[in-house]
Amino acid sequence: MSTTLSPLIDLQLKGFKVYEKNLTLQEAERPLLAAQIFSRRDYYKVLLLESKCVLHYAHQRLELDGGQYLFFTNPHIPYSLELRTDRLHAYACLFTEEFVAAARSESLHQSPLFRIGSTPLFKLPASQADYVRGIFHKMLAEQQGDYPFKGDLIRTYVQLLIHEALHLQPADPVVQPNNAATRLTSLFLELLERLFPIELPTQQLTLKTPQDFADRLAVHVNHLNKAVKQVTGKPTSAHIAGRILDEAKALLQHTDWSVASIATCLGFEYPTYFNNFFKKHTGVTPLSLRRKD
Repeated sequence: MSTTLSPLIDLQLKGFKVYEKNLTLQEAERPLLAAQIFSRRDYYKVLLLESKCVLHYAHQRLELDGGQYLFFTNPHIPYSLELRTDRLHAYACLFTEEFVAAARSESLHQSPLFRIGSTPLFKLPASQADYVRGIFHKMLAEQQGDYPFKGDLIRTYVQLLIHEALHLQPADPVVQPNNAATRLTSLFLELLERLFPIELPTQQLTLKTPQDFADRLAVHVNHLNKAVKQVTGKPTSAHIAGRILDEAKALLQHTDWSVASIATCLGFEYPTYFNNFFKKHTGVTPLSLRRKD
């Protein structure tokens, strides 16, 4: 197929990218499916995962048995994969809200597949996995093609992926809190996620301690701690520290900001406090993680 492009038609898809990854374990030690030209802060993702691994998504740990799984993630929630095999095979498409807006009547934030607090992972039966894989192949072909309306066609394919997943879950996917502790915990976790991502070196966390969150939610800190521990099995401070650690890793891997700037953004008074916190939880220093990447 000719690669010559018509000067009258912009064939570069704005706000969209699809690719296939087939990595060895050594290659996959780098951040999953990292595409350096795309900011994790702007792009939604749909992935077809076909390897045995553990998916770490927000505060959840999900075991994948090597079957075919369709996974949806939004730019505000970090995720990573821990491989349980020597090879990673996956398909991924990335897109902005603006790219799919013309084909949707609701915001992606309102979709049960991308809403904060959801678990957007679906195991596919063999026949459905073949169909979904075919959609990714079609998107890959169109991305390289010269069809002048390929953007509209690819938007349709993205919608097909979304509807395939919606078929696999109940008509009303929103789980209503069944008691006060669950409701308070849900509010806390949503408030925690809304603090991220950190997008500018001048931005700083406004809530850093359980007391800060309790004050914002207008409850006593002991009440908040008790509810969060009861519902999640982890203390409030562990959720906060875990989310700060996730953001620290992302900033180290996806920006060129200094460690001191990242420390300040994440609420640490001195870089040494940040270094100690990071090494305590990861076993390496922030600079060591950046150099490894």
